[in-house]
Amino acid sequence: MRITTKGQVTIPADIRERLGLLPNTEVSFETDGDTVTIRKAGGKNRRGQRIVEHLRGRAATRLTTDEIMALTRGE
Repeated sequence: MRITTKGQVTIPADIRERLGLLPNTEVSFETDGDTVTIRKAGGKNRRGQRIVEHLRGRAATRLTTDEIMALTRGE
């Protein structure tokens, strides 16, 4: 395995599949001497969870599902 000029390395497909490392999965790196460990980022630091928490309670109007669907359909 070689590191590209951009600092990228390919994680083999079998490892990605076994660990559930899908595209856009956030990971963290830990170092111990000359050893690097990559881990799936866990806890509340996940991007999707942060986005939902940021948006929660921000809706200014109370629309029903039917009203929202009518707006998205241009009715």
